[in-house]
Amino acid sequence: MFQKLQEAAAPKKLLALFTAAVFGLGSSVTPAFAASGKSAANPSTSTPIQHLVVIFQENVSFDHYFGTYPNATNPAGEPKFVAAPGTPTVNGFSNALLSNNPNLNPLNGTGATNPFRLDRTQAVTADQDHDYTAEQQAFDAGLMDLFPLYVGTAGPPPQGGGVTSTTGLNLGYFDGNTTTALWNYAQHFAMSDNSYGTTFGPSTVGVFNLLAGQTNGAIATLNGTGDEVDGGDGSLTVIGDPDPIGDVCSNPSRNQVTMGSKNIGDLLNAAGVTWGSFVGGFNLNIKNPNGTTGCARSSTGLAGTTADYIPHHAFFQYYTSTANPTHARPRNIQEIGNAGPANHQYDLQDFVNAVNAGNFPAVSFIKAQAYQDGHAGYSDPLDEQTFVVKLINFLEQQDSWSSTAVVIAYDDSDGWYDHQMGPIVNQSTGSADALTGPNACGTGANSLAGIDPGNTHALGRCGYGPRLPLLVISPWALQNSVDHTVTDQSSVIRFIEDNWLGGERIGQGSFDAVANSLTQMFNFKQIRTNGTLILNPNTGEQIP
Repeated sequence: MFQKLQEAAAPKKLLALFTAAVFGLGSSVTPAFAASGKSAANPSTSTPIQHLVVIFQENVSFDHYFGTYPNATNPAGEPKFVAAPGTPTVNGFSNALLSNNPNLNPLNGTGATNPFRLDRTQAVTADQDHDYTAEQQAFDAGLMDLFPLYVGTAGPPPQGGGVTSTTGLNLGYFDGNTTTALWNYAQHFAMSDNSYGTTFGPSTVGVFNLLAGQTNGAIATLNGTGDEVDGGDGSLTVIGDPDPIGDVCSNPSRNQVTMGSKNIGDLLNAAGVTWGSFVGGFNLNIKNPNGTTGCARSSTGLAGTTADYIPHHAFFQYYTSTANPTHARPRNIQEIGNAGPANHQYDLQDFVNAVNAGNFPAVSFIKAQAYQDGHAGYSDPLDEQTFVVKLINFLEQQDSWSSTAVVIAYDDSDGWYDHQMGPIVNQSTGSADALTGPNACGTGANSLAGIDPGNTHALGRCGYGPRLPLLVISPWALQNSVDHTVTDQSSVIRFIEDNWLGGERIGQGSFDAVANSLTQMFNFKQIRTNGTLILNPNTGEQIP
């Protein structure tokens, strides 16, 4: 997908790129908030950020990628990570958690184990269970000690043995010799060690929380209601992974839904702000090198061959107002980010083409081709690293980098162990809840509404859920900073609303009303002179 990026860069631009990496970006003078690179059609912003790029990856808990940050093992022959002096620590694995972990609980059977390091050669692993109910059971009312029992799946990796061949695999973690790029981004920019899935549950639940802050309000279903539960007051709440109704690539036998809530795209449209969803495999006219095309486009990574496009990861396809069910193509490159046949829904290559043409939307949601999205079972951290680094390197070459921020966030934890339970800011007493007892995630006394304001206790929305990685990469981001503010997936909505929409909220029971924003991860008083970091896509190491 990004093969043409290097070909498109002229030698002078490459020289400028590496000069920027060594000597820093621009001046230390704060630009006006209407600086070049921003579409004239967009309203002004409340911060210097005029282009937000949200890279929404798959299925990683915080401890799975950052549990030992900033200390890597550094075995011979692997990319090396040595923390800079003064690097802050994170709420990761203490010696006690590594040597006397609660998941030694004998109820976990042969899966009972301490956390253990997965080597770079073990990057391909089995997918873990990450269902709404099972995750709550694994949390065991906050004891965080039943992960192998309730959400564990045995290996691969085949190079493992012992615990990797049991349900204790989900106590495995990677360090900076495998997730090297992400650790380097954390060193040079800002990361959070206190950010959570808005609710418990798998990928589609995370998508809804990122876009709408609301999983209640499925207004249509096909093929039963296996991925939904009673949301109260006659409503349905999504807790599973249904496909979007009407998408030509949706599985005809899979549970499908349409959601009735407003989403952030609706608010951006009303305000005249350019935006787009850019999803790997969305353009059905492309033929991949392996001959696949249409909904069957596929690519091969370390974990094997998988379809590029996964409908239940497809952002705005669930909402009638923002869907492009036929995957219609934009009429021209100027349409990208604006109204037109594609209805703001595009392919990944459209993002590259638009930015290269100077038509950079204000807000862009990015979903990698599946083999590079980080989801265990069909992707892995090394293929994920290649995608993320190439995309960020590309953005850092643009003149608009001085007004750009990239957020790397995740849709769910995949069931990988994390030791930190977040605050339960929204309780639920539905049939799928199990955190504090049967049918209980708290008492339900503290609850947000459903999309119908009369449903003041919407069920199936227990949260916050598992702790997830969150990074902000920008010349305006704090440097080598760890943010401890409680945030969640809807914090991205909150930042967009505050930056472009004057603090307007979605309403309808959205978590954006109670979420913290991401502004504390920036310093908007002065742009950094070292605001670029060019990495090697294969190793994740800095290119001098």
